[in-house]
Amino acid sequence: MTDVLLTHSYHLFYDAKQVRKMQPYPPLGTLYAAALLRAHGFSVALFDAMLEDPATGFPAALARHRPSIVAVYEDSFNFLSKMCLTRMREVAFAMQAEAAKAGAVVVANGSDASDHVAEYLERGFDYVLLGEAEFTLLELTTALRQGGPTSGVQGMAFRCPRTGSLIRTPPRPLLQELDKLPDPARDLIDTRAYREAWKSSHGYFSLNLVASRGCPYLCNWCAKPIYGDSFHVRSADSVAREMLELKEAHRAEHLWFADDVFGLQRRWVSELAECVERYGARIPFKIQTRVNLVTAETASALKRAGCTEVWMGVESGSQKVLDAMDKGTRVEQAGAAREQLRRQGIRACFFLQFGYPGEDWNDIQQTIDLVRRTRPDDIGVSVSYPLPGTRFYQRVRQELGEKTNWVDSDDLSIMFRGAYTNEFYRALRDALHAEVDSWRLSAPAASGRKGGGALPPHPVTVASLWERVRQMEKTCRNTRLGSQG
Repeated sequence: MTDVLLTHSYHLFYDAKQVRKMQPYPPLGTLYAAALLRAHGFSVALFDAMLEDPATGFPAALARHRPSIVAVYEDSFNFLSKMCLTRMREVAFAMQAEAAKAGAVVVANGSDASDHVAEYLERGFDYVLLGEAEFTLLELTTALRQGGPTSGVQGMAFRCPRTGSLIRTPPRPLLQELDKLPDPARDLIDTRAYREAWKSSHGYFSLNLVASRGCPYLCNWCAKPIYGDSFHVRSADSVAREMLELKEAHRAEHLWFADDVFGLQRRWVSELAECVERYGARIPFKIQTRVNLVTAETASALKRAGCTEVWMGVESGSQKVLDAMDKGTRVEQAGAAREQLRRQGIRACFFLQFGYPGEDWNDIQQTIDLVRRTRPDDIGVSVSYPLPGTRFYQRVRQELGEKTNWVDSDDLSIMFRGAYTNEFYRALRDALHAEVDSWRLSAPAASGRKGGGALPPHPVTVASLWERVRQMEKTCRNTRLGSQG
C-alpha cells in the first residue's frame, strides 16, 4: 500500500487548443507536494493526468498503489489550472468518485477547489486544502496516519461529521524561505513521454521550473487564490543549480520559468546571470513579466543567463483600459520594453486582453495600432474572464449567467454583458494572429525554414479577416443602437 497517491485534473487531450500547441509540462506544484511528503517518510506515488487518460489510467493507478489518501493536488504554477476550466473540474470529480470507491480519504487543492469549496465538499471530497498547501497536506497526512484529530491543521475546509456544517480552519501563513523546500520529485514523472511530445512537435525538449511564488501587483482581474498578493523568491544560487540539473541530469534543451512575474528585483536577475555563468548552467529559457520591469540592465542580465523569449502582460493599447484594470503600467512602456529586448536579441511577446468593461471600438483600435507599431514576435489573445475573488468578478457578478467558467482554454466566451459578441472577439483574435504571423513568418530568419515549414498567411486572407472584423463590429454597434432606440 502507498500512503498518498497524488494526482491533478488537467488532461492535455481534453483541451484542443493545447493539443495543437503540444507544449506539455509536468505538474510542478504536485511534484513539490510529493517531494515534501517523501522527505518526511511517507510513501508516495503519482498519477500524471497531463498525458495519460484519467478515465482509464487513474483507476489503474488506484488498483496498483492502493493508497490510504488520494490528493487531487493541482499544479498552481500552470496557468491552465488557474483558469478553472469546467472540463477539468469534471475530471477532478470523477477522480474523487473512483478514489472514494477504493476506500481512500480524498483531498483537493488548487485554484478551482479554493474558489468552490462547498461544491467540492458536496461532491464527496473529505478535505479542501486552501491556498499554498504543501505543509497543510503534510500535517493532514500525519494526523490521518496517527489517527488523531485533523481540526487543528491550518489552511483547510471540511464538513463537521456531526452537523454537516462547513468548517474552515485558520489560514496557513505562506512560505517565505522557499529554499527550504525539497526539489520537485521529477523522478515520479514519465520524462520519456514528455520528451517525445516536445521533440516530435518542436524538435527540442523543454522542462519547467519556478524561481518565485506570487505577484504583488494589484490588477483587478487577476485571481490569486493560492498566494494572494505576496511575493517570495528563491536564492539565485539555488535556481542556477536547478537549471544545471535540468540541463545535465534531465537532458532538457529549453526551460520555461512558470513564475507569475519574473525579474521583480533587478539585482536578483543580475545575480542569477552571475550564478549561471559560474556553474555553466546556461540554457535557453522563456519567462513572463511586466513591461515596467524590462530595463536595459535587466534585459542584458536576462541575455547573459540564457533568456531567449519574454512574455509580457501588455493587455491593451488604451491607457483608459489599463487604468480601469488597475494595471499600473503605461502604454508607452510596452514599446520601450519591446525595444530593450530587441537590442538583446530576445523575443518579445505580448499577452493581450479584449472585452474589459468600458472598452470600445476606439480602444480596440489603439491596441491593434500598438501591435502594429511595436511588432511583437508573438501574441496571446484572450478576453476578460471574471474569476471569483477578484474585484473584476464583483463588478460584473450580477451580469453572469449560468455559465461562469470556460470549458477549455479556447473557449474565449464573454460571460458578462460585453460590448461585442463572442463571435466578434474570436474574429478579432484570428485577424490579429494572422497579421502577426504574416510578419513573423515573412521575416528573413524564416526564409531559411527547413522542410518547407509553415508559410505566412496570404495578404488577401489577412485583409479578408480584418474586413470580417469591421463588418461584425458595425453589426454589433447597430444592434446596440437599435436596442437603445
